[in-house]
Amino acid sequence: MVSGRVQGVFFRDTVRRRAESAGVAGWVRNTPDGAVEAVFEGDPASVDQMVELCRRGPSRAEVTGFEVVDEEPEGLSGFEIR
Repeated sequence: MVSGRVQGVFFRDTVRRRAESAGVAGWVRNTPDGAVEAVFEGDPASVDQMVELCRRGPSRAEVTGFEVVDEEPEGLSGFEIR
């Protein structure tokens, strides 16, 4: 979960493009409270890169809150914006 100025700044599209490039599966979506939620599965080093991307956000974003929760993999394939 990422909060701050994270909607309307190409956050989801940036995450999708980077995930596809890194071979990371999962999804990203806006939440009704103005945050962005993302799920990543794949090579641990690639997932860590995605987590760091979300921690910083794209250039127009202002991340003020960040939370990571480790979960069991679901066997996702591909990456989508929900």
